[in-house]
Amino acid sequence: MIRCTILLFAGLLTLAVSTARAAPPAAASHPPVTPLEHLPALKGDYFPLTDPGSGRVHHVYVRYPEGYHARSATRYPVVYVLDGDSLFPLLAPTHLFLHYDEQLPEAIIVGIAYGGFDPAINKRHVDFTAPGSDTTAEQGGAPGFLAFLRAQLVPEVERRYAADPARRVLVGQSRAGYFVLWSALQDPDLVWGRIASNPSPGPAREALFVAARPHTRTDLRVAVASGTRDTAERQRIARDWTTHWSAASMDAPWQVTLLTLQDGTHAATIGETYRRAMLWLFHEDIPTP
Repeated sequence: MIRCTILLFAGLLTLAVSTARAAPPAAASHPPVTPLEHLPALKGDYFPLTDPGSGRVHHVYVRYPEGYHARSATRYPVVYVLDGDSLFPLLAPTHLFLHYDEQLPEAIIVGIAYGGFDPAINKRHVDFTAPGSDTTAEQGGAPGFLAFLRAQLVPEVERRYAADPARRVLVGQSRAGYFVLWSALQDPDLVWGRIASNPSPGPAREALFVAARPHTRTDLRVAVASGTRDTAERQRIARDWTTHWSAASMDAPWQVTLLTLQDGTHAATIGETYRRAMLWLFHEDIPTP
């Protein structure tokens, strides 16, 4: 009897061990959202914000300046980065390095993200395109997105953080670069500085050359960057826009510059674009070496 009991126990133990070995490992316990607290160059905040016009939820990521304290008397420039899905994690630490190496003033970096690249979620082709003769029925959402920035996002950022309303900067690449130029005409005073990197030439190209709306500020600035390895059409729209508004300087609300990036590509040289454009925008605030 005892021998049988021992054999039964041994059999059960063998079965338990083999079952444990065969079973897949238990899934590791992870938080539902990947934390950014361990990446100090991206230290900051996050909040979702719904565009009441389109119903879309935008994911807003915020990078704090080094040594930031919300209750401090210091007020910081705010850089609003379109296509935050990809550009926020790139340009936020780039700004920190520019602060270290070039004495660029620290800033609050705000990335506006859709939450994915799937066209079902990412509506940049809609939000960054103005109505025009060659836009599709789905496109032409730029007026609504500009209204969202003006009425929802900018007030919310300036309510939450130690922002300087006089030093807002808007950054856009490609189709978002088009939006940056278009917004300069539609609402010149909304932001102080604009950076359009390799702006797309169309659709709705003609909307980039209409008369600018009334403005009150006289210190506004627009930097347009163009890579020599980008398409001929994109290089042409960058030249045409800057030439047009430089020639029309008596009526232009802003100072304009064209930054040509030798050997620059359409997207991969955005970091160098940001460096050169921000140094141009803030040159009066940077100490002379």
